Amino acid sequence: MEIFSSYNVIIEISLIIILSFIFNEVAKRTNIPAVLMLIVLGIIIQYSLKAVGGDMFNFLPLLEILGIVGLIMIVLEAALELELKRDKLIPILKSLAIALIGLVASTFIAAVILKALVKDMSMQSAWLYATPLSILSSAIIIPSVSGLSEAKKEFHIYESTFSDILGIMLFYFLAGTLNPSESGGVGGFFLNLILTIVISIVASYAIILIFQKIKSQVKLFLLIAVLLLLYAIGKKLHMSSLIIILIFGLVITNMKLFFQGPLKEYLDVEKAKHIYHELHVITAETAFVVRTLFFVIFGITIVLSSLLSLKVTLISILILVSIYAIRYGLLRLFLGKDIFPQLFIAPRGLITVLLFYAIPAEAMVEGFEPGVLLFVIIGTSLIMTWGMIRDKKQNPQLVAEEDEQLEEAAGEAEFFINNATDLSDIDGGSTANPENTGE
Repeated sequence: MEIFSSYNVIIEISLIIILSFIFNEVAKRTNIPAVLMLIVLGIIIQYSLKAVGGDMFNFLPLLEILGIVGLIMIVLEAALELELKRDKLIPILKSLAIALIGLVASTFIAAVILKALVKDMSMQSAWLYATPLSILSSAIIIPSVSGLSEAKKEFHIYESTFSDILGIMLFYFLAGTLNPSESGGVGGFFLNLILTIVISIVASYAIILIFQKIKSQVKLFLLIAVLLLLYAIGKKLHMSSLIIILIFGLVITNMKLFFQGPLKEYLDVEKAKHIYHELHVITAETAFVVRTLFFVIFGITIVLSSLLSLKVTLISILILVSIYAIRYGLLRLFLGKDIFPQLFIAPRGLITVLLFYAIPAEAMVEGFEPGVLLFVIIGTSLIMTWGMIRDKKQNPQLVAEEDEQLEEAAGEAEFFINNATDLSDIDGGSTANPENTGE
């Protein structure tokens, strides 16, 4: 069967994207993460291909590319939501502290568990394997927390974004210790970090100033291409490239904060705002498509039989217990008693898979079962689902407020349409013609 012929691939991708949109709507009503449904869809496709005798395509290279692009789009999408205001300084610092301490503590405990239970695993390799399992997935969290209160939603956006960036930095720092002569050790790491931040700030200013002068209507994908290019070149130079994406997003979102004094004269606020709004839309749309394809393909590549191992189950459960025990302590320390459903929102996902495939060959251990990865991803997603549903049942007023806001928006739209119609009747329909309004 020509399952992967040109027209069949177009049909298959189109159907997957349509189903993903439906999954998003189901997720809003049920709090079941759309990502979980996408993984299940991928597993169904995998077994369907086997049933009809279709040849399995090697999806791993495509999975890595989608993961990298998806990661960039997700972090950029999150950065475009982060407003740097004085009243948000404390929440940002709390989120940073929780993300950093949670990442390091979870990685350490997971590494101890792996070292004890996986044969022939050194502590250095255990840290590398444990790091992906300790990073929060902003790809799952950001779309899932839209129904929470504004403060809790912002906390999760900040925390998951910081966890992504810090986790990737930790992973590549640990990978660099395998070859200290190339990485330059701890001093080289921090020097690299400072250099990356300086380059990121300079590049962000340059991109905004140049792109506001480009008159062509087709420039947003050019902008994304520039960001992808900077990210890839940064990776080749062993920089923390994700910082480039984060800082650019922060600069364009908070342009009035970054363009002050003499720099203010060079900023065309209206054009820059136009770029920001269009970039916001296209980033969200691109992240949606890439995230969809990534998790479906991940589902296709999953080996479910690896979950049947008692050793995999034991290691995974111990890691899950450590994740939520550490999280509970940190949230109580920094946030007080109001820690629900935040306690349960700690899924692993895109970055976990991406970094797992990036573990250097010299650190790989044959005794490690990839089923641990799958178990932790599915386990944390199911716990998050349960926590969100529990919160929704215990806080019906939030649902009522959402419905009320939707009704108000619908009422305002109806009022506007009616008034627009009345106005059109009065002036003979001139408002329908831009020429009559001087536009």
